[in-house]
Formats: sequence, C-alpha cells, structure tokens
Amino acid sequence: MAEFSDVVRSRRSSRMFLPDKPVPRELLDEALALAMRAPSNSNTQPWHVFFATGERRVRLVDALLTAVEAAPPAIGSAGLPPQFANLRRETGALVYGAMGIARDDAAGRWAAQRHNWEFFKAPVAGRVCMHRDFGNVDAMGVGMFLQTLLLALNERGIGSCVQVSISFYPDVLREQLGIPTDLTILCGLSIGYADEAFAANHLDTPRNPISENVVFLDD
Repeated sequence: MAEFSDVVRSRRSSRMFLPDKPVPRELLDEALALAMRAPSNSNTQPWHVFFATGERRVRLVDALLTAVEAAPPAIGSAGLPPQFANLRRETGALVYGAMGIARDDAAGRWAAQRHNWEFFKAPVAGRVCMHRDFGNVDAMGVGMFLQTLLLALNERGIGSCVQVSISFYPDVLREQLGIPTDLTILCGLSIGYADEAFAANHLDTPRNPISENVVFLDD
C-alpha cells in the first residue's frame, strides 16, 4: 500500500488516456466505496455521479462534439472572477507549453480543447451532480467526495481529470444520460489509465506557499 503523502503528491490531472485499456469495475468500485466515506453536512451525501462506458460513452462523445461544433463555447476565463483570470492564463500556458503548442497557435489550441469533450479518450466518462436545492455547504461535501475518489483512483494506478468544460452542455448530458432536472451538473470526470507518452500528463503545476492561503492567529 502506497504512503498517503505519495498518493497526494503524485496525483495529476491526466489530459490523455489509453482508450483501449479499460478500467476494471472492481477497482472503480473500491475507489467509490472509499469516496463514499467522505464527510457531508448532516450526512446528506449530496453527490450523484453518472458514468458512461462502451457504446453509451461513444454516443455521448458524438453528441457533445456535435454541440461543440454547432456552438463553440466561450471558454476564456469561464467561471472565474476577473481578478483571478490571470491564473487560468498561467495554467493554460503551462499545459499548452507541455503539449508544444505555441501561444499564437489558435488552431492547435482549439484542437487540444476539443479533447475535453472526448473525455481525453478516457474509457470512463463521468458527470458529477448535486441536487439543485443544496447550497455551498453541501457543495463542500461533493468536493470532499471527489477528492477522495481521485486519490483512491491514483492509489490504484488509475488516472483522472476533473473537467469544468463538460458542464457547458447540460442539455446534451441530460438527453444522453437521463440526468433528472432536479440535479445540477457540476463537472465532468475522466477516468482511465494515463497515456505516459503524452508530455502534459507529467506536468507538475505549482502550488502557493502555505502562508499565501492560510492564516495562523495565536495571540
């Protein structure tokens, strides 16, 4: 069994997977069983996850790509307040740089972005949802579930990537997967075995020093 600190430090957002290497259901079930131990307000366990594999995943990807071509999203700094937009640009520069895509290569960047709606070729395509009547406190519970799941998958040698871009087309997701309207679609989740030949899968994105995000008061 790997050390917890090693599991945390080695987790990466994988942006390309091996499409022909399926994830054993028993390993996915093990990781989900651990994630279900995450804390939540009043034990509401507010997370709902929909997974598509096989032919259902193929149909979902086809429908998403059709929607993307018909109405490309204005990704920009979607979901970020203006004062934090620079963080998205900095991360994008790291990711595209690792892929060898120049800043002025608009075609190359768009080709890379399209992989989002292919779930980066991952064999397991997930959507994470929460009941529409829940609030910020309950969203924290979903986040703790999701982080626990990512770490449990990593411990088993399985890669993952949380994807905000998947939520840009909620109508497609609801139609393809039967997601009820009383659930808010929060994000997508790609799960599979990372393609080790893909350079961006080895990117170690920087983190702030603790002092930038944490305050200790002791007087």
